[in-house]
Amino acid sequence: MGLDFEVVDLPPADHPDVGEQAPDFERPLVNQEYWEDAALSDLTAEGPVLLLFHTMDGAFPTTYMWNEIRDRKWGHRPDDEDAGLQVVGCSISSAYEHKTTIDEREMDYRLFSDPQNGVAEQYGIAHELDGMAGVSEPRPAVFLLDSERVVQYAWVADTWPAFPDYDEIEAELDAL
Repeated sequence: MGLDFEVVDLPPADHPDVGEQAPDFERPLVNQEYWEDAALSDLTAEGPVLLLFHTMDGAFPTTYMWNEIRDRKWGHRPDDEDAGLQVVGCSISSAYEHKTTIDEREMDYRLFSDPQNGVAEQYGIAHELDGMAGVSEPRPAVFLLDSERVVQYAWVADTWPAFPDYDEIEAELDAL
């Protein structure tokens, strides 16, 4: 049994670009043990942050993306630790769903829970889901932010499904 989906072209996104300051937000941030409200600015104050927007937990793009990032050990390599890199995700999934995803994927990453998709709207990357009236989620996107939340690297999907160029992101991380 294969996956049955259609590639969909997405309209242009009005997202923060390289050199622009990314919006700040506060949402529940989920880790392996618990969650607590956290602001993006608190994370960036500690060093660079790789912020990844992804589809809802359980969807194949989310599974594939986090497996790839986990296997590449972003944020957990000696050179990342020197830079203070934090890797965090954001989606419409609840804190409970994120906890399950973290456990099942054996991830050592934290995920922001944004069920109303307000963060994606702030970032200009909200995507209304076909066949689900009134439901939207973020389109896949990656932002590398410095300590002032200035975008150092940006990638936003223009089709669904789409995946970032992991080697390109890794080169950006290596340049930190």
